[in-house]
Amino acid sequence: MKENNNQEIDDDVMVTIELDGEDLDCEILTIFDIDNQDYIVLMPVDENGEPLDDTLVYIYRYFENDGEYSIDNIQSDEEYNRVNKRFNELLEEAK
Repeated sequence: MKENNNQEIDDDVMVTIELDGEDLDCEILTIFDIDNQDYIVLMPVDENGEPLDDTLVYIYRYFENDGEYSIDNIQSDEEYNRVNKRFNELLEEAK
C-alpha cells in the first residue's frame, strides 16, 4: 500500500474510522514516516467520496504487521507538530 518515496498513494483508497462513537468514511491521502514511525493522513468524505471539508484531515500513527493495519493517536504535542510540519512539506512538494 505504501510507496517507498513517502508520496501520495492511490486516491481511491478508503477506510472507515470510529470517531466519537460514529463511523466516518475517509480517503487515505498519504502515508509517510518520520524516525521509523509511519503516519497516515485521512480526509473525511461523504457517501459519494467527496470531501466533507477540504481543509479537515486527521493524522494518526500507522502500523502495518503481517497484512494487518491499525492506527493510533499521536502521543504528544511535540510529535504532532513534527508530523504536521512534515505533512505540510509534502503538500508543498506536491504543488
